[in-house]
Amino acid sequence: MGKFAPIDLQPDLQTLTSPGTGGLARRDIDPDAWRDVPVDALTDARTDSEIAREYISHGELRPKSIANTQKELYRFLTWCREEAGKSLRELGVSDLNAYKEFIKAPPAEWISTTKWPRTDERYRPFSGPLSDASRRQAMIAVKGLLAFAEQTGYLRRDPGALVKNVKIVNASRITRYLTQDAIGLALSTVENREADTPAALRRRERDRFLLVAYAHTGARLNELVGADMGAIYTEGNGRWWIDVIGKGNKPRRLPVPPDMLAAFRRYRAAFELLPQTSRGDTTPLVLSSRSRVLVRLTDEAASEAMKAVFTAAADAAAARGDSDAAAQLRQASTHWLRHSMLTNHANNGVQLKTLQETAGHANIATTAAYLHKTDNERHDEIMASVSGKNVI
Repeated sequence: MGKFAPIDLQPDLQTLTSPGTGGLARRDIDPDAWRDVPVDALTDARTDSEIAREYISHGELRPKSIANTQKELYRFLTWCREEAGKSLRELGVSDLNAYKEFIKAPPAEWISTTKWPRTDERYRPFSGPLSDASRRQAMIAVKGLLAFAEQTGYLRRDPGALVKNVKIVNASRITRYLTQDAIGLALSTVENREADTPAALRRRERDRFLLVAYAHTGARLNELVGADMGAIYTEGNGRWWIDVIGKGNKPRRLPVPPDMLAAFRRYRAAFELLPQTSRGDTTPLVLSSRSRVLVRLTDEAASEAMKAVFTAAADAAAARGDSDAAAQLRQASTHWLRHSMLTNHANNGVQLKTLQETAGHANIATTAAYLHKTDNERHDEIMASVSGKNVI
């Protein structure tokens, strides 16, 4: 595969290999590496890929976090080998700053808009330039690795300690949300989607359920994708809930309104499942519509499914001359539905503490960012106030 050959970053300390047998090939480690590691080092790692695997194994990370860290460190270690031509021990502050700029606009040869498996020769590390937020996360992973390498004695010094984090302009309020009209348009668009085959019917009902579920619960993308069918239940008092696992493996349960429950039952029927389930049902909540067996949809596929719904809704908005809604919908994602749920409830007077617990925010200040009116509402109120009055 040339320069983008796979690097073994599976977080299993038992898979650590001897120098030169499973790492970064010719420039992974210098010939004197065995002598470079102090005898009192807290690691057995002798290659850059080995210390990276040990770093990933060190933290109690969820599978999604492990996958993201692997992705970022693969990019970084490949850059070290192919662009900088250096091992971790040879890197300086200027190299890390160069990498920080590199991921801002990777060369075309590093990019593919199709997500090929890493074992495929067409695989490329990037799908395009990284946003400031993504660059920040990438550098957090890199700096975490270097700090760990120094603490364990693999590195004599940590150049990452002198590299500044990528700055992100923090908005004082949440602006990435959809109005109720925009969500309604997305719902009607997916409901009107043709379903002339069993697979098309399964896809339509699954996407409809996902749209309703994300809009009502405000759950994060992976919180629903990672749940099972049995996570939706009632305790017999007329109240329905869904259990999800949030950040930090923290469980929480979210209210399920009647229309979400109805969408859930329609969705199950499309997959030829009984409308009702049990709490012990381990069938994945979000299913692939293509497979004849019940297979969990990936986070990426669920995200793309929702993107397709929003794109179709944007086309419908544009066709009726609503350019504002069209522009909004073209940018939307599942996380926008999370923002929308919290914004709408905040504006309707739901208590901050209730919203904090529902959203799974560690800090109530994060929840407070949703306390604002939409721009149109503010505009209309101000215009109504100044109408017929000379306030200047």
